[in-house]
Amino acid sequence: MNPIKHVAIIMDGNGRWGLKHKKSRNLGHRAGLNTVKKIIKSTIKNKIKYLTLYAFSTENWKRPQNEINFLFKLLDSFIDKKISDFNKNKIKLKIIGNIELLNNKLRKKLQKSEQLTKKNNRLQVNLALNYGSKTELIETFKKINKNKLHINIKNIERNLYTSNIPDPDILIRTGNTQRLSNFLLWQMAYSEIFFEKKLWPDFNEKDYNKILNQFKKIKRNYGNI
Repeated sequence: MNPIKHVAIIMDGNGRWGLKHKKSRNLGHRAGLNTVKKIIKSTIKNKIKYLTLYAFSTENWKRPQNEINFLFKLLDSFIDKKISDFNKNKIKLKIIGNIELLNNKLRKKLQKSEQLTKKNNRLQVNLALNYGSKTELIETFKKINKNKLHINIKNIERNLYTSNIPDPDILIRTGNTQRLSNFLLWQMAYSEIFFEKKLWPDFNEKDYNKILNQFKKIKRNYGNI
């Protein structure tokens, strides 16, 4: 039985779900938040310590401005409503990605939320915002070069956004799309990948637990036999 320390999720399909059900991509994003809440609860039940959610990529800036604005308003509202619940449930929030491009109010709110929850240790939720793995690697090598460090695996991993976080055991991508979309490319060298046909708002605890149970039965060799 493989232990699970870290699950990463590409929450794909919100916009398509919204168009299919409500004729609005934005309503699909709102529906996707309900799934986020369910999966956080299920992750705690399964005693998994790290959950990384791909919320907004460096490529998502290409989307229509009204959709981008809605996504960040949704995030702002989510933080306002849920950060006290995070504290109550001993959940730590960590932002990975470059949030300098976010508006000043939201950026400060995210930083304050990280500070408020930093001592919590039941579950760490890593929220990938304005995240792109290629950008992360470029920034990592810049830090290594600036600090005159040797280029090796240890120094690279110490300077990633995910420093001191174990690599994902599992990557789940919903939405019936089979690609990695510039997400945690270094960290997922040995992750088990599960592509799920359901759109993110339709994904539920039963689907999640099915994947966790499948993972536990996989023989993981890491190059051995």
